[in-house]
Amino acid sequence: MHCDCCLFDANAQPFKTQNMKRYILPFLFAVSCTAQAQDSLFIRKMVDTLASPYFWGRGYTNEGMHKAQNFISAQFKQEGLLPLDGKDYLQNFSYPVNTFPGKMDVSVNGIKLEGGKDFIIAPESRSLTASGTLTQQDSIHFVDPVNRIVIKLENKLTWDVSPSVADYTGIIINETRFKALPVQISVNIENVLNKKFAAANICGYVKGTVAPDSFIFITAHYDHLGGMGSSIYFPGANDNASGTSVLLSLVHYYVAHPQPFSIGFISFAGEEPGLLGSKYFTMHPLVPLKNIRFLLNLDLEGTGEEGITVVNATEFAREFAYMQEINNKGHYLAAVNARGKAANSDHYFFTEKGVPSFFFYTLGGIKAYHDVFDRRETLPLTKVNDLQKFIEDFIEKLQL
Repeated sequence: MHCDCCLFDANAQPFKTQNMKRYILPFLFAVSCTAQAQDSLFIRKMVDTLASPYFWGRGYTNEGMHKAQNFISAQFKQEGLLPLDGKDYLQNFSYPVNTFPGKMDVSVNGIKLEGGKDFIIAPESRSLTASGTLTQQDSIHFVDPVNRIVIKLENKLTWDVSPSVADYTGIIINETRFKALPVQISVNIENVLNKKFAAANICGYVKGTVAPDSFIFITAHYDHLGGMGSSIYFPGANDNASGTSVLLSLVHYYVAHPQPFSIGFISFAGEEPGLLGSKYFTMHPLVPLKNIRFLLNLDLEGTGEEGITVVNATEFAREFAYMQEINNKGHYLAAVNARGKAANSDHYFFTEKGVPSFFFYTLGGIKAYHDVFDRRETLPLTKVNDLQKFIEDFIEKLQL
């Protein structure tokens, strides 16, 4: 006696199981793709938010950095992170910075220049309202000695932040847009030196399930350059709304997926003026630095077509081998390139204090950097889904 519905041979699966696989596997794949799509949409939303005019370059005028600080700390709270010090997400500190809140008018040879595109002000410049005649010093430098104005011609305008004020006013002119020889200059520029700008690192963690006193940290600076005058700001989409947004996406992931080790998150202020937030944290750590198994710093994560470069790869060869192994298996990135030690982001002072640390940045895509063209509209975020999974796999490997 037999039943046709139960017929199967030794090498075949029951009809019911075959059909279950037929429907369940595509469903699981769809769930995975949906989760990745949600990560990408969330990161895009965060980048669009942090690089918007409201946050005014997350800098020193229009309360830009303070608005970003409030937004990120609210995200930490909403996600359910624990404050790293047990009390507050904010680690407050201060530093001097030269700011430009008001007038930013420059005319050369009677032609009014457009800020951010035709010119930028040297970040150490003083206030000045004056007109004068320029004397050529060499092929790229022109000087008005009476009003102490220094003009420099460059083919790319790259701005920065200064902690002090000089005794001159410097103006960098984009020679690709303004091709005439500078002869006459008129300026109306306002600077304000803030001797104690109030900033804060934003710190939280997810408690480990097995070894809560051992930490893996994910970090990213949220500050950027702010504004130059009352109508020009530097959005900082890639630098570093991108890294901050990936960090916030990882916050969401690790709150939902606690790890054996505690996973700490620090969003640093004061990176642009000289890694000041990370330096302050290493001098006033909220957890013992010896308890940090590894630190992964995210900065410039908005592209990725050509892979990533890992700073400190030569310092921590075993962990870099983990990254290469993970990428070879998962095929996440086009390349995982090694770079040596460098003081080029917030990992640096941790490394100097003996904390194993990597900083990696994405390669390819747009070249906008420290200029008004680092905008949310043109940031591709090509590899953020693969990047996040790559980080998750790396952190899992670190805990084995």
